[in-house]
Amino acid sequence: MEVDQLQNAIKDLDLVEKLKFIANEFDGKIVFTTSFGVEDQVVTDLIFANDIDIKVVTLDTGRLFEETYKVFNFTIEKYKKSIKTYYPDTKSIENLVSQKGPYSFYESIENRKECCNIRKVEPLQRALKGMKCWVTGIRAEQSNGRTKMEMIEEDHGYGLLKINPLFDWTLDEVMNYLKGKNVPYNSLHHKGFLSIGCEPCTRAIQPGQDFRSGRWWWENNSGKECGLHTHGN
Repeated sequence: MEVDQLQNAIKDLDLVEKLKFIANEFDGKIVFTTSFGVEDQVVTDLIFANDIDIKVVTLDTGRLFEETYKVFNFTIEKYKKSIKTYYPDTKSIENLVSQKGPYSFYESIENRKECCNIRKVEPLQRALKGMKCWVTGIRAEQSNGRTKMEMIEEDHGYGLLKINPLFDWTLDEVMNYLKGKNVPYNSLHHKGFLSIGCEPCTRAIQPGQDFRSGRWWWENNSGKECGLHTHGN
């Protein structure tokens, strides 16, 4: 089914019904990737609480916050469902750290992208292999580069459809949902961390700062991404 056809088919459905319809349309070929951020926890609840047939996976970079692992554990305890975990290739990580040390990503943008590629992009490629549809927790207001997004998009880099069920949600709507449904979320969000990635590459931000300014803060370029949602697009 083409993007326009799918959009027309689900336009009058509520969000849960939309996800169920899409899951049925891509039976066994649909995956949701979570990093346990607040948006991802909303999508996880929508999937698990409503028994929607969408595979849930995560990428463990090996450099995550302790608080992120706690959310991971609380989540599987709450829903009694498994979350498939993908790790970086062992040999690639061994070579990187052996040759450049554990903090090479601070030295240049090229080094940082190399680390992101090994720890995130390559595992994601394995997670998406054989899939036809990729569900994300991305919201349009998270960064300038995401303001033109739609709920259903074509991802030409990975050759599949990307579904962004929360694309038009505000952060307040996300937090109200989590609190109303008693969904576990990362305690760092109350300490100024709005976009949470790897521990060495994430810091708290001040009120009014760009949503992703706490990511790779030592870099001066704008529109910073790790490559997960820009790969090949």
